Amino acid sequence: MIAIPVIYNFRSAKARWTSAIVAVLGIAGTVGVFVAMLALARGFRATLVSSGSVDNAIILRAGSNSEMESGISLDNINILQDEPGVAREKGQPLITSEVVVIAPFPLRPTNTDANVQVRGVSPNVLAVRPNVKIIEGRMFRSGLAELVVGRNAVKSYAGMSVGNKVRFGGGEWVITGVFDAGGSAFDSEVWCDAHVLDGVYKRPANVFQSATVHLSSPDAFQKFKDSVSKDPRLNVDVSREIDYYAKQSQAFTRLITILGGLVAGVMAIGAVFGALNTMYSAVAERTREIAVMRALGFGAAAVVFSFLIEALLIAFVGGALGCIAVLPLDGFTTGAMNWQTFSHLAFAFKITPNLMAGGIIFALGMGIVGGSLPAIHAARQPIVKALREL
Repeated sequence: MIAIPVIYNFRSAKARWTSAIVAVLGIAGTVGVFVAMLALARGFRATLVSSGSVDNAIILRAGSNSEMESGISLDNINILQDEPGVAREKGQPLITSEVVVIAPFPLRPTNTDANVQVRGVSPNVLAVRPNVKIIEGRMFRSGLAELVVGRNAVKSYAGMSVGNKVRFGGGEWVITGVFDAGGSAFDSEVWCDAHVLDGVYKRPANVFQSATVHLSSPDAFQKFKDSVSKDPRLNVDVSREIDYYAKQSQAFTRLITILGGLVAGVMAIGAVFGALNTMYSAVAERTREIAVMRALGFGAAAVVFSFLIEALLIAFVGGALGCIAVLPLDGFTTGAMNWQTFSHLAFAFKITPNLMAGGIIFALGMGIVGGSLPAIHAARQPIVKALREL
């Protein structure tokens, strides 16, 4: 097969730039939506997954899907802290027993209330989660109505400055510090003393919703889990913290991925018709050129390949343009409801090289679909009839 020079396709697309631009813009818009939706889902998942640590284990009541459904007594906490594999600091077990409530705080942009997750923790929580650092002010003191807030909470909700007083649960709280949790879901939370939070919400004393233990090493997890599972005094589920938060992200990421796929699919149909129109126009305008090429010895396969190359060229430009257009969204912080906890979660779009490569492949797929029929039509052009029109 004698191949038609690729430079011929570049010049052809350039000569018909008006119709080519329409196809390019259609494909760019489709790829832009496709990449943006997947970046949204990946950002949400990355935020939750980064909340967990491989050397932490979270313990919930057996059968609970989330902390909101769980309940663990102080007696269970005392048993857990003596299980093998639990790390110690100055002889004390690194375990934090926690409670979670949802409190309304006004969003900065709209001044409407959002559900914010308030986490009651143990005083040693920073030792259990060493990735969390106080970056402004100080940690709350045990037994006092004091709060520390995540850095995203400061940006998202009004009145979250150090020194301010806020009201929720019927009590007044003083904000004493801001913490950085490395972009994880904790950055959207408010932390305080678990016993004080229980008292304000009039919950039973010495009942918690979860316990998180810092293990002596990641390899100690299985030993800890086996020991807890065999202990007849305990009726709990043990998970690696990172696995627990990954599971929490599944419902939202699945929804966004499906919605993104549906929207991109509908837009792709329009983009493919745009490519079809462009390529059929090219075939109609180049009937004589095609006839001459066939007369010079270029086969039907060469003609099909040549038009596919032209369609793929247009699709690639559209795909690249769509990826570039959404690139500024990378790192842009937005918020959504975490359906597992019904709380507001701030997270950032995450556009990765793999995601952009997926966008380009999606665009090339549209190019192949939109270019195949016109390419076959071009190859079937009757040579003699076309030459008579010269």
